[in-house]
Amino acid sequence: MDKDQLYESSSFGQVVIGPPGSGKTSYCQAMAAMLTELGRKVALINLDPANDTVPYESSVSITELVKMEEGMISESLGPNAALLYCMEALSSNKDWLLSKLKSLHGCYFIFDFPGQAELYTHHTMVRDLLRCLDSANIKLCSVYLVDAHYANEPGKYLSALLVALSSMLQLESPAVNLLSKVDLVDKYEALQMPLEFYTEVLDLNYLLDQLQDCPFTKRYHKLNKAIAELVTDYSLLSFIPVSVLDKRSLLNVMKAVDKANGYIYGNKEERNIQRLLSCAVGATSEHERLGEVRDKYQGGGHSDASEEDDEEERLLKAYATQNPNVK
Repeated sequence: MDKDQLYESSSFGQVVIGPPGSGKTSYCQAMAAMLTELGRKVALINLDPANDTVPYESSVSITELVKMEEGMISESLGPNAALLYCMEALSSNKDWLLSKLKSLHGCYFIFDFPGQAELYTHHTMVRDLLRCLDSANIKLCSVYLVDAHYANEPGKYLSALLVALSSMLQLESPAVNLLSKVDLVDKYEALQMPLEFYTEVLDLNYLLDQLQDCPFTKRYHKLNKAIAELVTDYSLLSFIPVSVLDKRSLLNVMKAVDKANGYIYGNKEERNIQRLLSCAVGATSEHERLGEVRDKYQGGGHSDASEEDDEEERLLKAYATQNPNVK
């Protein structure tokens, strides 16, 4: 198959990754529903062999190629090894996936990946797959989810930062990081710092001071300091707070992802009008990105934002579909 000729024009999408329990599948379902509501044609791609009962209708599923149970039985493997076996099978059958995606030409792709961190921090199979899709003119952005409850514990939050950074560097793709389940942040103990501290990854020395208060983590002060300095030196990490129940937070993510994977810029010169419209509508103020979520879920008062009127809804649909003439 000639990958350079697979598509006459670019396709776009997002690769959803993150540790188990971070809400990847729920996010995929919610994002697909919102984009569909706004008029974008969406195809959900399930590439998690351990998740064969997804709550959404997948256009393509890795279970059509290989099943995790088969690897466990035929190769006498445990669950983690069987998952790696399935992902290696997918990596060896990229043409199968490309042919499936070719039949979905014109769709916006959302890839639901497994949660095993080693796939993104150590192994190269996912990176190689993303390179293959990019060579087929499918422009993707990695969306990395971190559960908001990690912010309640300095050790977990610092670990999450390290894994997120490692994944960004290993995958070598545009990336957007999300602080997921932010609507549940007060279900745990209250955050010791404002939400911006965790989303903007500010002064990590404060975390080191907190880690000193714990007898266990205090023993690893030099290691904790080295990790904090590594994250700070790269200065690549920031997070967008999101709740799958909050459309405005999903819209913020949509705008960030569309800028990262190039969707708002289109792929033809005659789309200049759409690009200008998208950039204008996609502009996000700091309050829109953080303030509304903070006000809603951290008891900071009610947001002053009014309900979207018909014109705002039209602009959002125009942004999502890249069609300025949408009604």
